[in-house]
Amino acid sequence: MGPNGSEPTIGQLVANASKDLSGLIRGEIALAKTELKKTAVAAGTGAGMFGAAAFLGVLVIILLSIAAAYGLTAAGLHPAIAFLIVAGAYLLIAAVLVFLGIRALKSAKGPQRTIETSKESVEVLKAIGKGD
Repeated sequence: MGPNGSEPTIGQLVANASKDLSGLIRGEIALAKTELKKTAVAAGTGAGMFGAAAFLGVLVIILLSIAAAYGLTAAGLHPAIAFLIVAGAYLLIAAVLVFLGIRALKSAKGPQRTIETSKESVEVLKAIGKGD
């Protein structure tokens, strides 16, 4: 209320609006924290499950590699040669993956359009600041 008990002054209206806006922002931040906490727990659980699956996948690859080497041994090769063949196959696969990875990295470029538009924005702001 104003000094004479009638309508509130502009200062009081601005103060009330500021207080209401602060309360609204605090409420939104609290809601965001609650939602993010639930999301973080779900993401952590999912990441843990992916980690366990990756570990089991590595164990499967090891066991299949041993089985392949013993299969070559059963086909008549010496065990040392059989294991070397399996290791050589993995070495070849790794080399191909490295080659493909290098090619992919060379083709990767930065955010060219974003850099260009940012430079243009800076130039426009400089021109506005100079009064052009």
